[in-house]
Amino acid sequence: MSVPTLESGARHTERVPGPLTGAYARLAEVYPGLRIQELAPDEPAPRGEGWITAGQLAAAGPEFEEFLAWDDAQVLKDYGQRARPDVVASFALHRYAWPACLLITVPWFLHRRVPRFPVEHVAYQRVLGAMAVRPTTFACLPDDPAATLPGARVVPDEEALRAEVRAAVAEHLGPLLDGFGPRMRRRGRALWAMATDEIVEGIWYVAHLLGEEERATAELERLLPGATQPYVGTAAFRELTGPNGEKLPTRDRASCCMFYTLRPEETCVTCPRMCDADRAAKLAASAAGA
Repeated sequence: MSVPTLESGARHTERVPGPLTGAYARLAEVYPGLRIQELAPDEPAPRGEGWITAGQLAAAGPEFEEFLAWDDAQVLKDYGQRARPDVVASFALHRYAWPACLLITVPWFLHRRVPRFPVEHVAYQRVLGAMAVRPTTFACLPDDPAATLPGARVVPDEEALRAEVRAAVAEHLGPLLDGFGPRMRRRGRALWAMATDEIVEGIWYVAHLLGEEERATAELERLLPGATQPYVGTAAFRELTGPNGEKLPTRDRASCCMFYTLRPEETCVTCPRMCDADRAAKLAASAAGA
C-alpha cells in the first residue's frame, strides 16, 4: 500500500512512537487495507490527491459532493446500475465510518487506550485505504504505563473507559451524521443505529483477524448493553444452530445497509429481516468454504 502523501514541501519529522502507535501497527499487520498515519504536532495533514478531512464531510460542501460522486460512480462500476441518491450517501458514510470507528476501538481493544479525534483532526484517502490523524488526548486506566504521558486522562475503571469509547465515537461521528443525514433521508435514531453497527462490526471483524473474536463479542456486549444513548440497541450477538448441530455466531444489525436495493437476492447475513433458517444455511455454507 502506498504511504500517504503529504503536501508538497512538507517537512518530515522523525517518528516517535506514541500511545496509539502499537495498536495501529498491529491493525495494519492483520488488515493491510487500512493504514493509519499519526501526524506530529507541526506536521501538515495530507491534502489533494483524493484526501478529504472529516470536517469537510461534516460541512456537506463541495468536497462532500465530490465524495458522493465517487461512490455514485463506484456503484455503477461494480453493479452496472445506479443507486438511489440516499443509498449512495449511505454507502459513502459506511465507507468512512467503518474505518473511523477503528481509530478509537482498536486502541481500546488492544491496549485499553481511548483517543479523542475531533473531525478537524482526521483525514481520509479511501483509494489508498489511508487515514491521517492528529492525536490529542486519550483516556486510559490507572495502571497503564502511558498514564504519565502528555495528553493522558486517567479514568478509574473499565466501565469508565467504555463510557469514553462511546463518547469518543459520538464526538467524531455526530457531526458527520448531521452532514450525511439529509442526503440519506435518515435522522436521529436511524442514523445512530448505523453508528452502532459501525462500532460493532468493525472491531468484530478485526478481532476475528486477530483470533480474538470470542473476547470481542464479550467486550462489545459490555460496551453496548442497551440504553446507552445516542446508540441504538445492544451489540445484538447470538448463536444459531447449523444443519450438523454446529454453533454459528451471528448478530442482528440495528440498521439497514441498503444493499438489497441493488441485489435483492443477496440479503446481508446480519440483516434482521432474514429468517433464521436462511441465515443459518448461509453461515454454514460460508464456514464450510472457509
